[in-house]
Amino acid sequence: MSIKISGTGSCLPPLSVTNEDLSKILDTSHEWISSRTGIESRHICENGLTPVAAEAGAEALKDAGYTVDEMDYILCATVSPDYATPSLACMVQQELGGTCPALDIGAACSGFLYGLDMAQALIESGKAKRILLIAGESMSSTVDWTKRDVSVLFGDGAGAVVLEEGEELLSIRIGASGRAEPLFMKRPGGNCPYVPKQDGDVYLHMDGQEIYKFAVNAMVRDILSVMEAAGISAEEVDYVLPHQANLRILDAASKKLPIPPEKFLHNISGTGNTSAASVPILLDEARKAGKIKAGQLLVMSAFGAGLTTGACVIKWSKD
Repeated sequence: MSIKISGTGSCLPPLSVTNEDLSKILDTSHEWISSRTGIESRHICENGLTPVAAEAGAEALKDAGYTVDEMDYILCATVSPDYATPSLACMVQQELGGTCPALDIGAACSGFLYGLDMAQALIESGKAKRILLIAGESMSSTVDWTKRDVSVLFGDGAGAVVLEEGEELLSIRIGASGRAEPLFMKRPGGNCPYVPKQDGDVYLHMDGQEIYKFAVNAMVRDILSVMEAAGISAEEVDYVLPHQANLRILDAASKKLPIPPEKFLHNISGTGNTSAASVPILLDEARKAGKIKAGQLLVMSAFGAGLTTGACVIKWSKD
């Protein structure tokens, strides 16, 4: 027994900010950003992440033909919820009117893949029949908007899937190599009189060169691993849906893999890096565009802070 995806959904906030818009507030230009990242615009949450995540979840439920009352868990992958507590999952549950257990997954950009793995374990164990998995991020709230190197990379949005028993997930691999230095964001410090005052800011920090090397190597390793575990060849893969971090990373990884580069899907030009949300947003958009059809073999791959990684092979079954 495995699991299948019964429905997909996504939501991007209405506000779209172009590279030209950023050039008015930062020392940057459209050419500088686009040539280094492949990003032309990104969406920004003006009213918080919760309504965006809830809308993506509602779309997935409608696509699957279920109500929130028929879900046994709501899982949300995020590092940028509206509250430290309650969790994003609990806030989405309130928005949708559900009553099932709800919890967040903090695996950064690999969070959606971690969520698939957790959902498979819950369903295979009999603890759940149906799970709503949402990956949502408001990355615009995590970066320092006075510095161009990181702020221009990220965007906001949410993607969601409904999961239940099936034979769609052929293989999955998740992993972690615990170290903070290449990519981290500190918690805001408190005012406890017994704890030294925290130095430094609380914005997202990234060593671009280190993350580039890590990401390319992780993608190649994980994709080859899950393909071998699923018993499929490169020729059989219909599409690769990678985490939309940077177009240069995707191009470099594709050149090291036996899968043709035209099979690597991307939407980064209009979304930026939406962290955990990027893979399910890409999946839903590709479905709506008519690219993904029943019987196709899909490979998903992600990497992020932690450092975390994940990849899987899915035999798509939904029309």
